[in-house]
Amino acid sequence: MVKATWVSLLALAAFLLVVLVPAAEAVTCSPMQLSPCAAAITSSSPPSALCCAKLKEQKPCICGYMRNPSLRRYISSPNARKVSNTCKFPMPRC
Repeated sequence: MVKATWVSLLALAAFLLVVLVPAAEAVTCSPMQLSPCAAAITSSSPPSALCCAKLKEQKPCICGYMRNPSLRRYISSPNARKVSNTCKFPMPRC
């Protein structure tokens, strides 16, 4: 009887975790996801709404991009800072 009660409580707790705790959305880290920002980062044109949305979506990936020598020069460029400021996206400190 006691064992059945514990199993029931654990099952209820697991159910509540699944229902009440929203699942974190997985982000695919791909620099190509930031392609809508290419014109704004490589020139002085303003970023599009899509660029800002993609930048915010890729937030968990930015530090990885900054560690990549071939991407670092784009991510840490003055124009990239302007894009992040315009998009109200604080660049993470890695």
